[in-house]
Amino acid sequence: MNNYKKFKDEIFLNQAIQYQDSLMRNISYEFMCKSFAHKYSYNFEAMGRPIIQMPQDIVALQEIIWNVRPDIIIETGIAHGGSLIMNASSLALLDICDAIDSGKKFDPIKSKRKVVGIDVDIRPHNRNAIENHPMHSRIEMIEGSSISADIIKKVENIAKDYEKVLVCLDSNHTHEHVISELNAYANLVSVGSYCIVYDTIIEELPEDMFPDRPWEPGNSPLSAVKEFLNSDDSFIIDERIHQKLLISVAKEGYLKRIKK
Repeated sequence: MNNYKKFKDEIFLNQAIQYQDSLMRNISYEFMCKSFAHKYSYNFEAMGRPIIQMPQDIVALQEIIWNVRPDIIIETGIAHGGSLIMNASSLALLDICDAIDSGKKFDPIKSKRKVVGIDVDIRPHNRNAIENHPMHSRIEMIEGSSISADIIKKVENIAKDYEKVLVCLDSNHTHEHVISELNAYANLVSVGSYCIVYDTIIEELPEDMFPDRPWEPGNSPLSAVKEFLNSDDSFIIDERIHQKLLISVAKEGYLKRIKK
């Protein structure tokens, strides 16, 4: 057994033991509740743009991108664009690594890899900042509702030219909206890749946590995930991810496609 394999086996065992520790889980939950009160996830940036995510979920997505090596990432919800830019930079690194492995010269102009971001309202100052970022050539933004027939068709037409597809859902967090997004975009995900549903943690938070928002326990991304999985057996929850993260807004939201 080589050293890396041995290390991975040890870590896998540690993760299982960690998740069985009820104190660890309780501390993580308390931190999540406190963090929302302080908008902790708003504290971070990706290459100069705000990225409203927990650091643990950012790292998890980086690991998924490296392992899946997607050709295209489809994201619902843009906000300040930090996630678009971070993911575009990860795709650029994949291109560089592919070029090194093949012995060919890296040509960013010829790369097909891209990120598609969809948002019902792309604010002008955010669009301007994204379009003037060094990663802008790898990003395509679409303004409109992610569940409208026109937008879905447009994304399907883009995705059909790509082999490995990764989807991230992070817009409106109501059950109705998320189940509509899952029905629209999950089928685009390639086998072995993921559909990541963010903010499933809403299901476990106090009911009064978001008094000014239309979502709450029972009307959340996780309730939509459970309904979706009841009717689609081509995806499973990759429990290893939230078990190792502990602090995550996407608990049970990392959906791995296992078959067509």
